[in-house]
Amino acid sequence: MLDDLKRDVLLANQELQRQKLVIYTWGNVSGIDRASGLVVIKPSGVAYDDLTVEDMVVLDLEGNVVEGDLRPSSDTPTHLELYRRFKDIGGVAHTHSLWATVWAQACQEIPCRGTTHADYFYGSIPCTRPLTPGEVARDYELNTGKVIVERFQTIKYQEMPAVLVAEHAPFTWGKDPGEAVHNSVVLEQVAQMAFLTRQLSGDDRPISRHVLEKHYLRKHGPDAYYGQS
Repeated sequence: MLDDLKRDVLLANQELQRQKLVIYTWGNVSGIDRASGLVVIKPSGVAYDDLTVEDMVVLDLEGNVVEGDLRPSSDTPTHLELYRRFKDIGGVAHTHSLWATVWAQACQEIPCRGTTHADYFYGSIPCTRPLTPGEVARDYELNTGKVIVERFQTIKYQEMPAVLVAEHAPFTWGKDPGEAVHNSVVLEQVAQMAFLTRQLSGDDRPISRHVLEKHYLRKHGPDAYYGQS
């Protein structure tokens, strides 16, 4: 099982590069085996083209390295906090993709303007508050995870598999590493669409509520009928 997860995490990290969501080493993907409580994540600062299955780092949920000779991603504490608090997720992705990061740097949520967005995200994609000087100075990456969790106190993470960290960049999640990356790809697309729609329309008028409900629930609701069973 763990060997399969390491392979999946490797492929998911390489997919970030193929999808042009990262340059150099600007991103990372992890996955968790819930049965064992072990997390697999990309090593810090290693180019995607150079990664192998053997390079993947295995940790427990407290951040102790169980397997691997390389240092794990510097964002590991953020990933671990999300796994501890969002019990249903199986993969986390972090990028500095252009359009989503523009919204994060502006400290603005991404409004849901149309059905492309509504098919994946149940409303506006939230942005966290900026971290305080104290949060940055001490346990920065852990506190990044905590401000994400704080932002989701009134939002269901299952219905909103993405967030913008203010002044930073996006994180996404899913049932496994591949789905987390899939959501990063979609997030980047809708971030660009929302930006251009704002330019054209001159406002942030959201999608009609009944259209949002229809498009999200036909894919994710109890009576979903999109795709094959």
